[in-house]
Amino acid sequence: MSTPLIENRAANNLSKQSEVALKTFFRIAELWNLSLSEQLTLLGLRETQKSTLYKWKQDGSKSLSQDTLERISYILGIYKSLQILFPSEESADAWIKKPNKASIFGGGSALERMLSGNISDLYVVRAYLDAQRGG
Repeated sequence: MSTPLIENRAANNLSKQSEVALKTFFRIAELWNLSLSEQLTLLGLRETQKSTLYKWKQDGSKSLSQDTLERISYILGIYKSLQILFPSEESADAWIKKPNKASIFGGGSALERMLSGNISDLYVVRAYLDAQRGG
């Protein structure tokens, strides 16, 4: 049985997680030169939810959904793996937009795969990079 104190702590924790997750996502989006549309898709938002994205950029969010937090977690993992795998930040950040011969990409880029809108595609890219770095 939860108490108001426990519920309040959980809400505060989720609020802090959401704030940090969004700041991290928007920093990565900037480094990867992601368009507004690409950011929306990666976060699992529709084109009609641009105002939500702008609000998050300006004010943060009191609490992101579990789906959105999971998406950001995968993106952070992808970013981290690229920073480990590549000798320079520029080449690491450029990789997601370059054509890739690996079968999971079918000649397209990792970003193209990630923009399918399915959270599972973020997982696939993350798992591919983890395997490449032996993790």
